Amino acid sequence: MARLTIESLRKSFASTVAVDDFSLDVADGELVCLLGPSGSGKSTILRMIGGFEQPTSGAIRIDGQDVSRLPPDRRPTGMVFQSHALWSHMNVFNNIAFGLKLRRLPRSEIRRKVEEALELVGLGGYGHRQTFQLSGGQQQRVALARSLVLEPKILLLDEPFASLDQHLRERLREEVRDIQQRLGITTLFVTHGQDEALAMADRIVVLRNGQCEQADAPDIIYRNPQTQFVAGFIGQMNFIAANVEGGTFRHPHVSIAVGVQDGPAVLAVRPEALGLAATDGEAGATVLRSTDFGSHIMVDVELADGTRLKAMTSPSIRWERGARARLVPAAYALYRDNRLVDSGRVEGRATTAASLDVVRVTV
Repeated sequence: MARLTIESLRKSFASTVAVDDFSLDVADGELVCLLGPSGSGKSTILRMIGGFEQPTSGAIRIDGQDVSRLPPDRRPTGMVFQSHALWSHMNVFNNIAFGLKLRRLPRSEIRRKVEEALELVGLGGYGHRQTFQLSGGQQQRVALARSLVLEPKILLLDEPFASLDQHLRERLREEVRDIQQRLGITTLFVTHGQDEALAMADRIVVLRNGQCEQADAPDIIYRNPQTQFVAGFIGQMNFIAANVEGGTFRHPHVSIAVGVQDGPAVLAVRPEALGLAATDGEAGATVLRSTDFGSHIMVDVELADGTRLKAMTSPSIRWERGARARLVPAAYALYRDNRLVDSGRVEGRATTAASLDVVRVTV
């Protein structure tokens, strides 16, 4: 159980800045996900916390102690890598016991701790197996057990499920979340998969170019993205660029009263907040395709200017390719220069940036 504090962390590789003035407080027992595209700095931050990279400047504190310059083996952290990093010449038991042997613990204590770790990750009785005899998911469980057996204060997970198939990823992320909650261990999890972040995290930190775009609970990140980048990165989002004139966002396909000054802006509407109404008018959007997901139908439409949008409609409504449809947004967010400037329901005046929580969301 531990608290992690990161203060003004910066990492440069020659002239390239990988992490730029990054700060974060992680509460005791919290699971925080670092989410972002490739090159956003998320793995570099994790490696600096684990001691595998040295920060150019800034501080990393665990329970108030500055560990920024300590080597990995002297930090109270355990790291699970994407590649598993298991020793193929050792069986499962010895892979997990390796760190305990370095601590010169008695054999009986090592055996007890290893067997407990195996039970914890659902591999009881697998100690005698060779690592190459295991599936990818089982190997990742061994890697997790090897970290947990050392009883770290901070658990670091660097895209541990990236090499696994979708169904196995989903199962393992549920198991890891259960283990994390059972142990109450403070955890940082790196991924570029938004589904994993939304499903596992207490809080998501969205990174871009080494900086934090937004750090919030998953539901807030989804419903109230503070930047256009976050809105487009988390979940599906429709964007329509146009101008605000006289307090109205004006586009040939949609006009909404907004509370911002005139000028260019980008309207954002989630597919589940975008309805369609059949129309014979030439000004309507053109249906490109519809995909039946059982619980809903996802309809792809194209506007006259080439903008493509997605609308989530009832499975009872069928849309044929080439049909014309009028856009009926229920809720929106408005961005200018990447920042959220207004949001609200279409039925009434737009409110402050408080609220895409009116959107009917299924995550």
